[in-house]
Formats: sequence, structure tokens, C-alpha cells
Amino acid sequence: MNEIARLEFCDYISAARDGYEPVSGGQYSSLAVESWRGIFHKEREVIDRDDIMEAHLFRHACKVFDSQKKISPEDFEAILEAGRLSPSSFGFEPWRFLVVQDMQMRQRLLPLVWGAQRILPTASHFVVILARKGDSMRYDSDYIMHMMRDVHRLSEESAKMRREKFEKFQREDFRLLDSERALFDWSCKQCYIALANMMSTASMLGIDSCAVEGFVGDEIESMAPELFGYDSREFGVAVMVAFGYRIEAPKPKTRQKMEDIVEWYPQR
Repeated sequence: MNEIARLEFCDYISAARDGYEPVSGGQYSSLAVESWRGIFHKEREVIDRDDIMEAHLFRHACKVFDSQKKISPEDFEAILEAGRLSPSSFGFEPWRFLVVQDMQMRQRLLPLVWGAQRILPTASHFVVILARKGDSMRYDSDYIMHMMRDVHRLSEESAKMRREKFEKFQREDFRLLDSERALFDWSCKQCYIALANMMSTASMLGIDSCAVEGFVGDEIESMAPELFGYDSREFGVAVMVAFGYRIEAPKPKTRQKMEDIVEWYPQR
């Protein structure tokens, strides 16, 4: 698939989420049409269960990377695509991914990101994940209307019904409109879904990662908008994540037993 068809295909993926099926002869090439149909209209091969578990066992919080090994552009594109294709509440995608490859920018982050002192200088790729803040995530915001009309491609009537449902969800069900912090925290929850998918995809590609929450929140919120050029009224930092290749052997993975964290109803 060439690059134009690949981009068209990615747009098809977004359209497919809400049941919209493009047809040949429209704005997309026949190659993109057939690629879309091939993914959604056929039985896909199942990944071996043992391979999935092996990838999860491989993943660990990598605290220092081999600075000489770089992730290929193709592999990192797949990691970003896993984030882009991630699910979110109502499908409103309240995230933005800032890929920080400029070492001077990383150096400026270093004093405020205490959880990445060895990570920032050595990671092949470092991503700051932003979450949308209050006003842009309200049920009546321009962004939400853009998502429903331009991305989800809903009719005016369907968009009106979705907005009413979303208003009830925000106002009554989850009480997200009680404070700006509540709405921002809810946006951050969606970003963590994308984070997990990106890290799992990396692991399946044999790439290490580490999520980073160890930063001084207030100071990052003051400095990052100027550093990266985004509107602090619209976005805030949700979490950061590094990718690369391990240079040290990880410690054995420790987890609670399954029976200590899972309950079945009825009991098995």
C-alpha cells in the first residue's frame, strides 16, 4: 500500500468506528476501499495466546535505555497508530501526543521530571501525552461538535441526540461539570487507555517502555505550554511515556495472585 492509500485507509478506520462504510468512486482510492473492506469484512487471524502473554511478561518499567539503539520509523509509527486507534469515552479522543526528540527540550524538562532522570537522556523516543481541559470537553464545546460532525460524520439530528446524551452523562451520571478538575481527570482517564495500548504494542514489537508520572505538576503546567506551544487553557499534561531498548536486565515481575484480585458471580 502506498503512502496516499495508507493515509486514506487510516481515515477509513475512523469512519468505520461509527458504522460509516465508504464506497468506491468517492474521495478515496480503490486500494484504500479494498484495504478497509479486507480488515472489517473478513475473519482475521488470531494472535497466539502464548505470544500475547509473552509480550506482557516482556514489558517492564524500563528506567534506563540503550542510548545507541533507536526505534525504526516504521515501528514507532505503529506505536503511535495504536494510540490513535485507541477507544475513548463517546469516541471523543481527548488526547494529543507530543513526540519530544529535541534533546534541548528534554534537557529543559529534566529538572521537573524527577521520575525520568535516566530516561530522558537515553530513551529513543519520549512522548508527552496531553489531555483536553474543561471548556473544550464540555458537551456544548466547539471541539465536541467538530468531533461529531467532521470525524464521526453524524447527521445534524444524530449529533443533537448524541450531545443531549453526553450532556446528561457529564451533568448527572458522572457529575463532570462540578469542577474543571473533574473534567480534566476524566480526560486523563481516556489518555491512559491510549498509553496502555501504545506500551503493549511496543512490547509486541520487542520495544521497551516506561510510563512517567513522576513530575512536578504545577511547574510542568507553567512551563510546558511555552516549551511546546500549546494553549494551557485547552490542554494539560496527563502522563509521559518513554520508548527504547533496555540496557539492564529487568527484575522478576511481581504481581498479586489471580484469586486475590478477581471475583466471579456466580462463583466458579
